[in-house]
Amino acid sequence: MRPDLSALAERSALKLTNRTVSPFVDGARHGARVSAAEGEGAAFVPSTEFSTGTIEIDLRGKDIPQQSFLGVAFHGDGKAYDCVYFRPFNFRAADPVGRSHAVQYHSLPDYGWQRLRAEHPGQYEHAVNPVPDPNEWFHARFVVTADKVSVIVNDASAACLSVGFLGARTTGLVGLWVGNNSGGDFANLKVSSAA
Repeated sequence: MRPDLSALAERSALKLTNRTVSPFVDGARHGARVSAAEGEGAAFVPSTEFSTGTIEIDLRGKDIPQQSFLGVAFHGDGKAYDCVYFRPFNFRAADPVGRSHAVQYHSLPDYGWQRLRAEHPGQYEHAVNPVPDPNEWFHARFVVTADKVSVIVNDASAACLSVGFLGARTTGLVGLWVGNNSGGDFANLKVSSAA
């Protein structure tokens, strides 16, 4: 399944939570731009009921501290979902601790990033290697099995994050996710369910 994010944004067909979306064209990419606002937000894609398989997408954030959190939510059901997101401003952080916070898994509503960082430091967030340009497009592939998600960025030979699920959900919608005070650009979504 390859939903046309630009067309869905144009038709106001995305299921929005705390955000607005607009279509955009950037070269060969036609996608959806999710607005910035306080709090977390999502734009769930209709007819993307997903359990296990692979989700691929191109994302573009920005290199501005605390203003660029973007990723993919899945197994979505209202405000409950699993999510893997990136902090592009940490991709090239001079501080090794900051770099180790470049990609994050969390499961809402019970396992937000604050709880996971406090109770399981270093387990649900990692650095991204090789390091993408924080202001440019990068490609992410999320491989979802029955019990875990693995994340591969660009053409990396290994996952930058591979973690077990914390939530009880096993199916739901796929969505474009952004964090507090953040927006982002999303294109080329591809959802492949496992056979």
